[in-house]
Amino acid sequence: MRFHEMIGLPVYDIETGKRVGKVLDLMLNDEWVLQGILLERKHLFSSTKIVLWQDIVAYGEDAVMISNQQAIHKQDADNINLTFLTGKEKLKELSVLTEDGIMIGHVSDVYFDQKKGNTITGIEISDGFFADLMEGRKMLPLLPGMSMGENVIMVPSLSEQRLETPMNYSDG
Repeated sequence: MRFHEMIGLPVYDIETGKRVGKVLDLMLNDEWVLQGILLERKHLFSSTKIVLWQDIVAYGEDAVMISNQQAIHKQDADNINLTFLTGKEKLKELSVLTEDGIMIGHVSDVYFDQKKGNTITGIEISDGFFADLMEGRKMLPLLPGMSMGENVIMVPSLSEQRLETPMNYSDG
């Protein structure tokens, strides 16, 4: 599954069947592990609501199910470090650079394996609009030695040779 497929999904309390919000973004840690989801705010100045990954009972192409409404926590947005789309440190559009100075592209999406829960398996790389049209986007599997920096994702030398054509999870 890709992060973009999860963003926008409705979130339901499995105890009551009540819709409690919609996925706005996903939170990660520095070890490339999903920590939870951020829910859409009802008002511009309302606090950020999060659900930690361990409180997510199930998720699929149509919805995210949480254990109960007690799983929703208020969080100061300044205390949320790494997110995909909206945080002060966001992964989307971050440049991907090899240790030997070769720009591979920019992060356009993140893949994770539903069977493994919150394990990130790779990042989708865009090399620009025209390259995406001509060649398509590529997926870089999560590699030992990949690290998120302030301005770039650093990957080992020769990582551009590990780029793959991503599977289209929506079609299958």
